[in-house]
Amino acid sequence: MNLTHEQISDGLKRALYVTNERVETAIFLALALEKPLLIEGPAGAGKTEVAKVLAEILHTELIRLQCYEGLDEARALYEWNYQKQLLRMQADEQQGLRWEELSEHIFSRDFLLERPLLRAITSPRRVVLLIDEVDKADEEFEAFLLELLSDFQVSVPELGTLKAHERPAVILTSNRARELSEALRRRCLHLFIDFPGTEQERKIIELKVPELDAKLAAEAARFVGAIRKLGLRKPPSIAETLDWARALVRLGVRELDTDAVRTALGVLLKHEDDRAKVESKASTLAPRRKSAT
Repeated sequence: MNLTHEQISDGLKRALYVTNERVETAIFLALALEKPLLIEGPAGAGKTEVAKVLAEILHTELIRLQCYEGLDEARALYEWNYQKQLLRMQADEQQGLRWEELSEHIFSRDFLLERPLLRAITSPRRVVLLIDEVDKADEEFEAFLLELLSDFQVSVPELGTLKAHERPAVILTSNRARELSEALRRRCLHLFIDFPGTEQERKIIELKVPELDAKLAAEAARFVGAIRKLGLRKPPSIAETLDWARALVRLGVRELDTDAVRTALGVLLKHEDDRAKVESKASTLAPRRKSAT
């Protein structure tokens, strides 16, 4: 049974995922229409978290396929357990079984190693299938996904066609490292998630790091928003913002002045040239400490 728009909204709030109506509507329609949802946006903007939260809302398993260059069908779909097959063949040969009888044993589901895509299809209940960073996979693998996302069935020569018991809820994410094909886009609903604005990131910090002073949370959100506009090699993700907020708590920082910014920059930035760029502008980006009277 599909969830209502209100149930999606309430579920996101319970999971402390701060978002907007556009995101809520995209998730609702993807479930209602049983269509894959392609989420694009910069790395660290919260795309993968949508799939995690959706699995939580649906009270089901999250099955994740992490894409990378060179990923092929065997790693994504299934492989035969050759070692187990060999042991079974040796045992059966000792019993004098013929190849026809042997093959019936070793090419059965008991010897099949299910990778994420096949696991999602053969699961007895609806799961959330996350195809993460699909833009990192080769175009050949993307073409293979087209049939899977259309029919939710796969052909295993030795076993025949395996169809989905329950159509999985599919989330694909892309950092736009390369342009995806129009054929893949046609099969999906589309959603773009950018880094949050200052007010939204402040809410995220306050929800996830409640021990941080509210004024400091607002200053931290403004600072992170400002440095993301500096053309950094790797702008800080939401997760890194939260780590930084927790670091400020641990350091006992009460005011986000230049010294406080420089002390914990290693938590927020992961490249030395980014750090140097931000440090050079820290005095103008960080709130200035009030002079003693």
